[in-house]
Amino acid sequence: MAMYEARIRLRIAAGDAHYGGGLVDGAHMLKLFGDVATELLIYTDGDEGLFVAYDNVEFLSPVRAGDYIEASGVITGYGNTSRKMAFKAERVIAALPGSDSAAQILEQPVTVCRATGTCMVPKEKQRYSPPRR
Repeated sequence: MAMYEARIRLRIAAGDAHYGGGLVDGAHMLKLFGDVATELLIYTDGDEGLFVAYDNVEFLSPVRAGDYIEASGVITGYGNTSRKMAFKAERVIAALPGSDSAAQILEQPVTVCRATGTCMVPKEKQRYSPPRR
């Protein structure tokens, strides 16, 4: 089965922080995963599809304003209309505490969130024939 992967990287802005210390809520990572899922579905089916459910979500490390997060995802399984996916968000640059502008490139990315879920593309909207298992 062909493996499709999508990846986005972005800076977490100060306006994304909802809690003390510049802490960002976990829902922000799920929004990134939704964007990754959309790209995967366009690539494999030619349609944005719909996110149906998360099977599992793990928040593993806090995310703060000023961090750079790289979110990625792969399609792990295909049904007639469903697409199983796995996602990972990693901090690749960390804001330095106590500074309003300094940041540090991390030698090793830190996984901040992992998730699995299911998306679907209605048959009538599928424009490509993705690989089947």
